[in-house]
Amino acid sequence: MTTIADLPEAGPRTRGHADPAPGYREPSVSGGLPGPRSAELLARQSRRESNARTYPRRLPIAVRRAAGSYLEDLDGNVFLDFLSGAGVLALGHNPPEPVAAAREQLGELVHGLDFPTPVKDEFTDLTLGMLPEAMRDRAKIHFCGPTGANAVEAALKLCKTATGREEVISFQGGFHGSTLATLSVTGLVDQKAPIRGRMPGVHIFPYSSCRHCPLGLTRSSCAVNCAGYLESSLTDPNGGIPLPAAVVLELVQGEGGVIPADAEFVRRLREVTRALDIPLVVDEVQTGCGRTGTWFAFEQYGIEPDVVVASKALSGLGLPAAVILYDERLDVWQPGAHTGTFRGNQAAFAAGVATMKVVRRDGVLANVRARSEQLLGHLEGLRELTDQVFDVRGLGLMLGVELAEPGTGRPASALARRVQREALLRGLIIELGGRDDGVLRLLPPLNCTAEEVDIAGRILHRALRAALAADATGRS
Repeated sequence: MTTIADLPEAGPRTRGHADPAPGYREPSVSGGLPGPRSAELLARQSRRESNARTYPRRLPIAVRRAAGSYLEDLDGNVFLDFLSGAGVLALGHNPPEPVAAAREQLGELVHGLDFPTPVKDEFTDLTLGMLPEAMRDRAKIHFCGPTGANAVEAALKLCKTATGREEVISFQGGFHGSTLATLSVTGLVDQKAPIRGRMPGVHIFPYSSCRHCPLGLTRSSCAVNCAGYLESSLTDPNGGIPLPAAVVLELVQGEGGVIPADAEFVRRLREVTRALDIPLVVDEVQTGCGRTGTWFAFEQYGIEPDVVVASKALSGLGLPAAVILYDERLDVWQPGAHTGTFRGNQAAFAAGVATMKVVRRDGVLANVRARSEQLLGHLEGLRELTDQVFDVRGLGLMLGVELAEPGTGRPASALARRVQREALLRGLIIELGGRDDGVLRLLPPLNCTAEEVDIAGRILHRALRAALAADATGRS
């Protein structure tokens, strides 16, 4: 088996970064947004597309092209993209080597169902090789339909089949997808409320969100009581929950507001699930593939999950792919137990192979850690502007700034929306999340440069100043 350690040693980091097209050296926005050409396309989209569309509502641009960390709209405005396709674009837009690998593969084979192919075999070797050494030899890989939600569905089905049990435990604030089953294990009530007939047997427990303790405790009185509550519920004969088929966890809640799990909470959760022989499923759809500074976030918590879900950045290019990696003892499926017509996306595998080689060769994970520290410094500096900066948090290049009303802690949602808008007007694309969208979310490319991080930091400072000034004068 080829492992990540077998790849060539790191060379200059910048080789994995797409050279921006001329004029893409810094953001450039003129006039209001949307510009006239973008406005025309946005209007057509509004007339014809589903009301479920999201991003263009708060980021009103129509995209023409992109390269590296930059994106250009139809009106020639250039933006520094710190959304990165919601974390999909590990190496930014159109990274040259993954693009070249995908292009070459298009001339060989595109759609392969689940037949073995050379590129799929290499992708499998490298992906399994990204696991910690102790897990590699007993890990199996399953190729799912090419979305994170489908992979979570597969993980739930696998655990239910292997254990013969029904119940599933997930956590408040978690997000696992928008299909019926994944919505059932998701914490966001607004999305669940309109849907009848969700998956039964789901129990949602408090997550270690210490800044908003779900048990109403202060930091000084907290002994990770949320972990103790889960332990007692699973071990108490009167706890009310039959032994579950799985516990599903995000180690950094993304949509929930960029909340890293407490290390002690994760350790105790792993201990109790192992003692009771409950499969622990770690949803690494967003945290995986280097986003947190290690290939998988669970590596930083010192645990070995039973099932790892990966998708989003697997190809590094935006071509869809999804897998679950799991302990071989769970592999009791019959042929065809979980299929998907597009699970054999050969171009995505080729791009993924190239991406993993770039990550190793160019020291991308080290860059994630360095740029994380640099960006956190800029975000912490926002505290000097207002006491509405309630928290700055995250892991690697999955970072968030929570804005809240002093005293009450209620989300400062209107301010967050203004900051997002002011940042866009200055050429920076960021996302919102958390309760009532009160958290500024940043997901830059993993190979973003120090210069790009400084540009983003300056824009965020100016955007927050402008949003506070607008708030003071009562402007929307």
